[in-house]
Amino acid sequence: MLLGVNIDHIAVLREARKINDPNPLDALPICKLSGADQITIHLREDRRHIHDNDAKNIIHLSQLPVNLECSIGDEMIEIVCDLKPHRATLVPENRAEVTTEGGLDIKNNFEKIKTAIEKLHANEIEVSLFIDPTIEMIKLSKELKVEWIELHTGTFANIYAMLFSGLDKTHHSIKELELSRKVLQDKLDHSIYEIKKSANLGVDLGLKVAAGHGLNYQNVTMISKIPEIIELNIGQSIVARSVFTGLHQAITDMKEILA
Repeated sequence: MLLGVNIDHIAVLREARKINDPNPLDALPICKLSGADQITIHLREDRRHIHDNDAKNIIHLSQLPVNLECSIGDEMIEIVCDLKPHRATLVPENRAEVTTEGGLDIKNNFEKIKTAIEKLHANEIEVSLFIDPTIEMIKLSKELKVEWIELHTGTFANIYAMLFSGLDKTHHSIKELELSRKVLQDKLDHSIYEIKKSANLGVDLGLKVAAGHGLNYQNVTMISKIPEIIELNIGQSIVARSVFTGLHQAITDMKEILA
């Protein structure tokens, strides 16, 4: 199982005080030595964490492939074409959101996404689409001739958290998931089923399948056991653990779980 380490949250910590530390660049050699397979960053339109210079320097200096997440906006696609990361992952963006809340709406943005993909491919950048795990999204991704899909695991992670982490008793409660344990277990089983079914179809259609969002040291095993998924992109939980253990240990801990 390949591990892409998302280092956005190092920049989040820096931006909390609007200073120069910690510098995401300092994470690059640690990620490589710790067994990471890829560096993932998200250059958001509002530049709330990773900035343009961060992205430029990371892509230029990283000894690991860089997966650059971005919106389908024309400006962002032009920037990515100039930066030339190994892969671009197209994601939805809502400036009011805390983090990405779902997959791309390919059906209603098909032509715009198609144009973005063609520009990226013309610049020899492979493309992944961050999508909800549904049959419709998988088939539309195939029509768009991308190399990768990344299945959004946020719904699974939210259900898992409410079922096992006691979030129903905290201010981080997810109101629509304040349900009985039996109902939550049924929802979790269904979510895993949808992810497995989508991953299987993706492979059958010749797509490489990744997954990510909300994955952590407690829930990741359920996703990593799906053989069709060959890569996970994980950030917040690794950076959060690194506060206490150091980044090297946090990454190696995750790699051990995925082994």
